[in-house]
Amino acid sequence: MGTGDGDGGGGAVQRRGCSCAKEDFFPEESFKSWANYRQAFRETGMRLRDRVTARSLDQTELHEVRARSGHEMKRNLTWWDLIWFGIGAVIGAGIFVLTGQETHEDVGPAVVLSYVVSGISAMLSVFCYTEFAVEIPVAGGSFAYLRVELGDFMAFIAAGNILLEYVIGGAAVARSWTSYFATLLNHNPDDFRIHVSALANDYNLLDPIAVAVITIVCIIAVLSTKGTSRFNYIASIIHVAVILFIIIAGLTKADTKNLTPFTPYGVRGIFKASAVLFFAYVGFDAVSTMAEETKNPAKDIPIGLVGAMSITTLAYCALALTLCLMQPYRSIDVNAAFSVAFQAVGMDWAKYIVAFGALKGMTTVLLVSAVGQARYLTHIARTHMVPPWLAQVHAKTGTPINATIVMLIATAVIAFFTSLGILSNLLSISTLFIFMLVAVALLVRRYYVSGVTSYADRNKLVACIVLILASSIATATYWGLSKKGWIGYVVTVPIWFLSTLFLGLVVPKARAPKLWGVPMVPWLPSLSIAINIFLLGSIDRKSFMRFGIWTAFLLVYYFFFGLHASYDTAMAATPMRRLEEGRDGQDPGNGKASEVEKGGS
Repeated sequence: MGTGDGDGGGGAVQRRGCSCAKEDFFPEESFKSWANYRQAFRETGMRLRDRVTARSLDQTELHEVRARSGHEMKRNLTWWDLIWFGIGAVIGAGIFVLTGQETHEDVGPAVVLSYVVSGISAMLSVFCYTEFAVEIPVAGGSFAYLRVELGDFMAFIAAGNILLEYVIGGAAVARSWTSYFATLLNHNPDDFRIHVSALANDYNLLDPIAVAVITIVCIIAVLSTKGTSRFNYIASIIHVAVILFIIIAGLTKADTKNLTPFTPYGVRGIFKASAVLFFAYVGFDAVSTMAEETKNPAKDIPIGLVGAMSITTLAYCALALTLCLMQPYRSIDVNAAFSVAFQAVGMDWAKYIVAFGALKGMTTVLLVSAVGQARYLTHIARTHMVPPWLAQVHAKTGTPINATIVMLIATAVIAFFTSLGILSNLLSISTLFIFMLVAVALLVRRYYVSGVTSYADRNKLVACIVLILASSIATATYWGLSKKGWIGYVVTVPIWFLSTLFLGLVVPKARAPKLWGVPMVPWLPSLSIAINIFLLGSIDRKSFMRFGIWTAFLLVYYFFFGLHASYDTAMAATPMRRLEEGRDGQDPGNGKASEVEKGGS
């Protein structure tokens, strides 16, 4: 296996913890001089074709790419740490901020079913993430998985959007932190914000408390992952105790009459709320980025991820049911649902416990988000799609300090200026898009191995995936356009079902998971694709416009910088296999994929 030099190769380079030389930012050959850059830019078409069709190898991600950080991350996490990281990452602002809003405006008491639908979608994605995290335990999370199965270019677009979701989500949680902190002190949130009339509305209430909280979280995150884990599960245990208090105390004031009518907005309301409430499940993917730091990925990751999501779904359904039993849905407050509900039943003192629990939850969400987003950025930087300075791991702490600080500075700037209303409209779309791509990547991983899969079987796989995607998009589109029609579903749903059935019966699997695998393939990944696309169809048009604008910005950056840097790095390192090739990794003796092709840990 070849390695490159410091100009963009794959060799392990021992770096200082926070060096800032030019070579740390643009060491690639294309950026050595203006003449080199002009030549590289003239080759953009050829280089783009190469990156679109290039797929990485499991072994490349596990060894060569990881070595570019200079130092290893410390492997000191267990399944116990991952469960509490998962709970800490997920149970936060979503349940306290969005439950009241959706119950009052979109779904009524059937919000419990909305959480079930969102939870099923999230659990299907958890299965897909778990198989990848066990087989490719690196810090890159979905970026690394997509790079291996769908190629460099698609991985970059996906990663750029997940980083946006992390930054926007972190900023939204930080602004919510200020709101609940104000409630705890009997103040209006704007009492703690600085009004600047010269700035536009929605950007003129500066939030220094949000910045302070993000700064503290950053310090904790860069010091030690194991220390972060200890802080997280202590805080999460307290948070779980508060949730149990809310459920038990709330149920003492329950009135089953409040559940009637159960579905005042119909089935459409249930799914519309599910798309919004999916934000409450966002965060578990951050746990998969910690695979590189787990002691035993094959055991720890499945228990940690699936366990955390199961606990979270049960907690959400119980909290939502408790809220609806305490008050008629029309009376539920859209801003501070649980606090107002306790006031309404004569337990005014309980609002302080609710506010304290919300603060604890949001703090752990920020903390786990800080850890996860830094590891995403670290692995992206290892491929040189962004400056490799961001990939450096500190020798003493074993954490990616540069990436952590940069991501949290971006989060703090947005949280300082931008109102929660603007931020909340940007959240779920990127995550649903990534989860859909990871499910597609899992199908590719199981059914396509270069050198093993025949061209005929490859074409059948492509046709099945295209039909699954097309029928899912058509179903979501018909749902959005036709309020009462049903004819469209008679066409789209059978196409999805028959495409998945054909894939399962006719196309042979090319690879079996070595350690842990998703059950019922292709049905579970196909269902994950369908549900994620269906929920995407329930998101408002403005969010799609912002999604498109951000993706366009990513493309501009990629064409001018990321493409050329990653191309130089790949050419100096181990050659990547092409999407369309059927030769690389083949053992002519038995026609099966070699160990490098199959990956491995």
